[in-house]
Amino acid sequence: MSRWNGVLLAFALSVGMVGMTPSVHAAEKTTQIKKKRVAKSVARKVSQKNHAAKRSLKAAPVDPASFGQQAGLHSARDPLSLRSSVALVIDQDTREVLLSKNDHAVLPIASLTKLMTGLLVSEAQLPMDEMITITQDDVDTEKGSSSRLVVGARLSRGDLLHLALMSSENRAAHALGRTYPGGLDVFVQKMNAKARELGMSDSRYVEPTGLSSQNQSSAHDLTRLVAASSRQPLMRELSTSHGYEVAVGRRTLQFHNTNPLVKSPNWDISLQKTGYIREAGRCLVMRAEVSGRNLIMVFLDSAGKLSRIADAERVRRWIESQGGRSAALKTFVNERSS
Repeated sequence: MSRWNGVLLAFALSVGMVGMTPSVHAAEKTTQIKKKRVAKSVARKVSQKNHAAKRSLKAAPVDPASFGQQAGLHSARDPLSLRSSVALVIDQDTREVLLSKNDHAVLPIASLTKLMTGLLVSEAQLPMDEMITITQDDVDTEKGSSSRLVVGARLSRGDLLHLALMSSENRAAHALGRTYPGGLDVFVQKMNAKARELGMSDSRYVEPTGLSSQNQSSAHDLTRLVAASSRQPLMRELSTSHGYEVAVGRRTLQFHNTNPLVKSPNWDISLQKTGYIREAGRCLVMRAEVSGRNLIMVFLDSAGKLSRIADAERVRRWIESQGGRSAALKTFVNERSS
């Protein structure tokens, strides 16, 4: 009897195990399906992120290096740790050099070009109340930059000069050159002739806005341009204006100065101009009184949106605190740059 019971028990266990197998397999299969679904979901999200990253890279390509970066000018050291690869600070009255760094390097000057444009228009004594129409010829085809001065807008020559010098308005500058007596070609010839007259032997101009990287000069040359421009009261007034409103059709447009230092109580700036294109980096020239001295400052190929402003601040603080050591500073910079 015990033997029979053992057989029955073995049979029962066998039946029970067989009966349980389908439910166990079903549970395992469900778990595997869930894992596969999760894995597919994760893979899909990763793929979407990768595609988004690739689209982002295509939409925002890395800016090419400036001419100064390509030439290795940023490797030159200076005791003020300037972010500009080119810098020159001189006393306009005595011509004493307070700071020099790659000051004879010839680079694109971007909208610093507009100082020459403004100088020629100012010296020509053309009627500032003459109305000029913005045309399709004034639209930027070099860099594709935008402008609030639409084709067909009519402004006075004085308004265009104001916007070109204060807000670096490209269409305004181009219109000034285009409507110069003799036309644009004559105007560009006059720009180069004026450069030669001022002794700017490193300089060349091909158009009046600075959008072309072929407009080139050196810091040494630009001090001469700033000095000549500062002798024009109109250029001093317009370039340092904080803001300006112009009526364009039925609209009134508000423009601002591209140089925030003109509003700073720490500065006494009598003439200034900013500039930027990729090939030139950030540029800035100023005539300012610092510690009782009329100084001309030139900063070219500065790396970073606000770095040219920071460089100017460093120079101002250094001159105010240690202006008597200018000769030693110049020697240091020249030695380190050679």
